[in-house]
Amino acid sequence: MILPSASSAASLVLGAATAAAYAAPAVIRLSPAGARRAVVLAWLLHALLLGSSLLGDVPRFGFAPALSVTVWLVAAVYAVESQLYPQLQTRWALSALGAGAVLLALLFPGQPLHASASAWLPLHWALGIASYGLFAVAVVHAVLMLRAEERIRQAADPHAGLPLLTLERLTFRFAGAGFVLLSATLAAGLLFDEQLYGSAWKWTHKTVFSVLSWAVFALLLLGRWRLGWRGWRAARWLFTGAALLLLAYVGSRFVLEIILGRSAA
Repeated sequence: MILPSASSAASLVLGAATAAAYAAPAVIRLSPAGARRAVVLAWLLHALLLGSSLLGDVPRFGFAPALSVTVWLVAAVYAVESQLYPQLQTRWALSALGAGAVLLALLFPGQPLHASASAWLPLHWALGIASYGLFAVAVVHAVLMLRAEERIRQAADPHAGLPLLTLERLTFRFAGAGFVLLSATLAAGLLFDEQLYGSAWKWTHKTVFSVLSWAVFALLLLGRWRLGWRGWRAARWLFTGAALLLLAYVGSRFVLEIILGRSAA
C-alpha cells in the first residue's frame, strides 16, 4: 500500500471531505433536492482532488486514480441527468461508488508520471478514461433497465423510476458514445504508440483485453441495430464488454503496481 507523504495532508483532508459528501445521501435522510446538491458538491470536491493529483508538482496515475476519474465522470452525468429526470434513482449506488473510489485513490495514488512522456499522452489517456466513464454510465442504466423490466413483470408501481424505454434508449446512447471514444483510443494507440510510449504497438494483456472489449461492444451495437437486441440479451453483452475493458487497464495496472510492484506505461 502506498500512503501519501506528510506534504500531501491537504489532499487527505480534501479526499476525506469528498468521500463524506458522496456518502451523505446514503447515510443522512435528505430530500431529493438535497441529495442532488450533495452529489454536485462531491463532484466539485472530487474535481479539485483529481486536479491536485494529476496536475501537482509530482503528478501520479495508476489503477485507483483511473477508477476515481471514471466515477467522477459518472457523477457528472448523474448531476446533469438528475435535472432532466428527477425520478432517476441512483443515489445509493453513486454514494457507494464515489466514496469507495476516492478512498481507494487515497490509499493507492499510483506512480509518478515520467517527465519525458509525450505531450500527447494525457490526451490519449483522457480518451480512454472518457470511454471508461461512458461505458460505466451505460452499465448503470442497464441495471436500472433490468430493474424496470422486473417491476413490469411483477406489476409493481410503473411510475417508480424512469420508464423502461427511456432507460433502454439512454443505455445504448451511452454505449454508442463510449464505443466511438474507445475506437479513437485504440486507433491512436495503433498509429502513434511509438510517439506516445516510445515503442511500437505490442500485444500486451492491456491491448488484448482492450481489443476484445471493442469487439464485444461492436457486436452489441450491431445486434441492437440489426436484430433489435434488448433486455437481458443486450445487458449480458454490455456487462461482458465492460468487464473486459476494466481488466484492460485497471486490472493490468493493479497486477503490475500492487501484486508485482512494478511500474507500467
